[in-house]
Amino acid sequence: MKKGVVILGSLILAFAASGAAFAQPSVKAVETILIDNFDVDQEWDWGVQTSRFITKGYPLIKKFSGIPNSLRPYHKDSDPEAQVLGVKTKFDRKGDNWFEVYPTQNGSAYEIPFIGTVTQVDFWVWGANYNYNLELLVRDADGRVHILKAGTLAFQGWRNVVINIPGYINQHSRLRSGRPNMTFVGFRIRTDADEAVDDYVVYFDQLKYTTNTLSTVYDGYELKDADFGDKENADGSSPSVVSGSDK
Repeated sequence: MKKGVVILGSLILAFAASGAAFAQPSVKAVETILIDNFDVDQEWDWGVQTSRFITKGYPLIKKFSGIPNSLRPYHKDSDPEAQVLGVKTKFDRKGDNWFEVYPTQNGSAYEIPFIGTVTQVDFWVWGANYNYNLELLVRDADGRVHILKAGTLAFQGWRNVVINIPGYINQHSRLRSGRPNMTFVGFRIRTDADEAVDDYVVYFDQLKYTTNTLSTVYDGYELKDADFGDKENADGSSPSVVSGSDK
């Protein structure tokens, strides 16, 4: 009988210890962050560039009123007008044609920084049932651009695409002077060599990502960007003496 009591007591202690462990504060803060739904102006615009043999006057890029049906229940009457980003291309010949849709700022390409450690990127894309392939471009913390396959666009209408970020992509530099975050570079669409290229349109909506926003927060992380005042003075000298007010 005593043996049974000992075993029961051990189980109770084990569950208590387990409960204490589970009660510890989480080091994760998983969030879904919207990059752009194209309904309102952002601090960036959108541009498009193409390979050779693009027909004169193309590509074209603009916003249109619209929204995928699956997103309509989440769009309130008080929200800004629902819009999507559209691109139209036309090439003079079949072959290995491609075009890229990317953020711009002040007329130049702009890469949108991700926050935290990203697990997946998802967006809605409208397919015209052409045998084209879609790719997502991101730049890692070492400055390398990675091409992530997003599948074929050989379907009609809207489809939600989810891309998992591989673990081999270095999202944060170990160095204080390194790139702080992985960045979103843009989309690339490639035509099949035998597919028609004389009249193509594609639309994008609701570009967002899932991330652990606490992954790069550590005790004292705010000191990483502390200003030591080591920028050169007008005379070319650099301050090296701590004043009384700085002590």
